[in-house]
Amino acid sequence: MAKVSPIRVMLADDHPVVCLGLATMIDSQPDMTVVAQATDGREAVDLFMKHVPDVTLIDLRMPELSGLDAIKSIRTKYPDACFIVLTTYQGDEDIHRALAAGAQGYLLKGMPHGELLDAIRRVQSGGRYLPGAVRESLANRPPGPELSPRELQILELIVKGMSNKQIGDRLGITEGTVKWHVNSILGRLNVSDRTQAAVAALNRGIVQL
Repeated sequence: MAKVSPIRVMLADDHPVVCLGLATMIDSQPDMTVVAQATDGREAVDLFMKHVPDVTLIDLRMPELSGLDAIKSIRTKYPDACFIVLTTYQGDEDIHRALAAGAQGYLLKGMPHGELLDAIRRVQSGGRYLPGAVRESLANRPPGPELSPRELQILELIVKGMSNKQIGDRLGITEGTVKWHVNSILGRLNVSDRTQAAVAALNRGIVQL
């Protein structure tokens, strides 16, 4: 009987202790092996191209290149690449963007180790893995149109505490145009003021500090 090759796993996380713990756990499984470890998004892309792992565990927030952008970059060349996002962020927009980019799994750090191992096996075999808390966040994602690139740009500056005039000066548009966009943003986020918009943007993962 031919020996089944182990699942080849790559880790991408900028916290060395996290990578060490994951590698120890995965390498202890007879059907898995860690083939590469990246500490930033750019390195994740480079190491993926070198090793072409079966499954990549990747964090969303990393230096050089975000996990989301690393997934997008890799999938331009390897559209069938398998990714599991492993993060502390549970915002519905974070989850939506990760799945839209091509991730097949989304796990929160702190979950039981058996759940992570199950997720790796399921994703490698062509399935998806979204735990209950993640599915709930996604199900509660408010309906409605997406923010436009300009609205996202303005929302990021609102989160940074900039006034309409400061935003207008930064973007080279009039204060009145900024106010029009802000009103549109409030409507799309279903909030009544700029403070609520900033809180919603951060909690949902629409904008990152």
